Amino acid sequence: MGFSRTFRRVLGLLAPYKSRIGIALGAMVVTAATEPAVAAMLKLLLDQGFTKAASFSLWLVPLFVVGIFVIRGLSTFTTAYLMAWVSGRLVAQLRQQMFTRLLDVPLGYYDKQSTGQVLNTMMVEVQQILDMLRGVIVVLIRDSLTVVGLLGYLFWLNWKLTLVTLVLVPLVAFVIRQTAKRLKRLIRESQQLNGEMMQAIEETTRARHVIKIFGGQSYESQRFGRRSDRLRGFTLRQASTAASTEPITQFINSFSVSVIIMIALVQAADGQMTVGGFASFITAMLMTLTPLKHLAGVNGPLQRGMAAAERVFAMIDAPTERTSGTPLHGRAQGRLEFRDASFGYPGVAEPALSGISLDIAPGETIALVGMSGGGKTTLVNLVPEFYPLAGGQILLDGTPISQIELRSLRSQMAMVSQSVVLFDDTIAANIAYGDPNPDRARIEAAARAANLADVIAAQPKGYDTEIGDNGMRLSGGQRQRLAIARAIYKDAPILILDEATSALDTESERAVQQALDSLMQGRTTLVIAHRLSTIEHADRIVVLEHGRIVESGSHAELLRSNGVYAHLYHLQFAKEQ
Repeated sequence: MGFSRTFRRVLGLLAPYKSRIGIALGAMVVTAATEPAVAAMLKLLLDQGFTKAASFSLWLVPLFVVGIFVIRGLSTFTTAYLMAWVSGRLVAQLRQQMFTRLLDVPLGYYDKQSTGQVLNTMMVEVQQILDMLRGVIVVLIRDSLTVVGLLGYLFWLNWKLTLVTLVLVPLVAFVIRQTAKRLKRLIRESQQLNGEMMQAIEETTRARHVIKIFGGQSYESQRFGRRSDRLRGFTLRQASTAASTEPITQFINSFSVSVIIMIALVQAADGQMTVGGFASFITAMLMTLTPLKHLAGVNGPLQRGMAAAERVFAMIDAPTERTSGTPLHGRAQGRLEFRDASFGYPGVAEPALSGISLDIAPGETIALVGMSGGGKTTLVNLVPEFYPLAGGQILLDGTPISQIELRSLRSQMAMVSQSVVLFDDTIAANIAYGDPNPDRARIEAAARAANLADVIAAQPKGYDTEIGDNGMRLSGGQRQRLAIARAIYKDAPILILDEATSALDTESERAVQQALDSLMQGRTTLVIAHRLSTIEHADRIVVLEHGRIVESGSHAELLRSNGVYAHLYHLQFAKEQ
C-alpha cells in the first residue's frame, strides 16, 4: 500500500467525526489568524504610538493584547481537546477492528505472524497512528494556515521582500523530501525490530520455567540485548536524520533574514519603508519560522505514523476464514467420512497427510496412534476445518464440511488438547465458555463428571473463583480436568480428545477416564493417545505413519497382525515394566 493511498485511508477513517473535526479546523483558523494580528498591532504601535501622539486610546492596547491571547488560548485548547477525542475514539475503533479480525483469521495466519508482532501492531503501532493524528495532522493544518496567513500579511505589507522570503520554501521542501526517504526505511526496519523484541519478551514470560531450570538467563539476556542494541541504533539514526532537518532549515532561514534586512535598509533609506513597517515585517517573517520549523519536524512522526498505519491496515485486511456454507439445523448424527483427504503446510515440501480415506460411523470411537509427526493432530484439526484441505473431502453426515457454515460445523464438536488453554476468568465461566446463557446446574454436573467438584469446593469462592492467566492458580491435573469439564458441558455429538488425560495422576486419570468413557457413549470420538493402554477398548485403532494410514482395526486384530501397532505396543509395554 503506497503512502498516498494509506494517507487517504487514514483520512477516510475521520469521516464519522467530521462535525468535531470541522469545529477543530475552525479553531485552527482562529489560532492562525492571531499570528498576523500581533504583527499588525506592532506596526500600528511603532508608526502611531511611539513617533507621534496616538490616535487611539492607550487602554485599547492591553485589552487587545490580552484579548488576542485569550482567543488564541481558547482556540488552541479546543483544537487539542477535539483532536484528542477523535484520535482516541479512532484508535479504539482500530484496535477493535484488529481484534475482531484476529478472531476470524485462519490458524495459518498465526503460523506466519509471531505473537510479539501482533502485540506490537495492536498496541505500539496503533499508538503511533494516534500520535500522528493528534500531533502531526494538527501541526500540518494549523501551522500551514498560520504560514499562509502570515505570508498574506507580508505580501500586503511589502511584496518585494516577501518574494525573497519565499525562496526558502522550495529549499526547505527539498530538505524534507530527502530526509523522508531515509526515515521511511529506518522506521520500517525499527518496527520489525520492535516486533522481535515483543516476541522475545512474550517468549521469556511464557518459558520462564524452562529458562530457570536450564540456566538460560544469560543467553536470553544477551539475545534481548542484541535486539535492544540494534533497535537503539535504528532509533538513533532516525533521531539524527529527523534532527538534521531543523539546523539545515534554520541555516536557510538565517540566510533569508540577512538578505531581507539588507534590502529593507535600502528601502528605508529611499523612504519606501517606515520603522513600524520594517519591525512588523521582520516580526511577521520571524513568526513564520516557528510554524515552518514545526512543519519540517513533522516528517519523522508522519513517516512513523504512516508506516504503522500500513501494518495496522494489513492486519485489518488479513484474509478471514470462509463465511460461506449452509448452517446445520439440529444435532448432527456424527458420521465422518474422509475421502482421499490430503493436506500440506505452507513452505513444507512433504505433505502432512496423503490419501486419507476413512469412514467413521455415528457413535464410533476411533483412536489415532503412531510416532510423533505421523499426522495425528493434523488429521483431527482438519475435522473442524482449522485448515482447509489441499485435496479430497471430509464429509459430516454425507455433506462436505466445506459446504457447511463454519460456526455451525464447529458447534457440533468439542475438543480437549494436550496443550490446555484456559481464560483469566472464573471456574464457572471457563466450564461454560462460549455459552451466552450459562446453566449453573449443567456447570456443576460437568465438574462432577470431570472429577473436579472436590477441587472447586476447596476454592475460596467455589465456582466463582478466578483462576488467573491460563489457570495458573490450578495444578496441571486440575487444569486438564477443567478443560474436560468444558467439553462435557458443551455436550457435542463429536469429541476430539488429544491426550486428554496426559497431565493427570493415576487416581485422577482413572476417575476422569471413567467420565470420558461415559461421555463418549453415543458420540463420535477421535482420540489421540500415546499411552496405548488407554485406547485398547476403542472401536477401531488407526495407525498413521508419514501422513498415511498404514493399519486399521481393533486392538486384538492389530496385535495379531504383528505390524506397526504391535511393535509400538510391545515397545511401550516393555518400557513400562
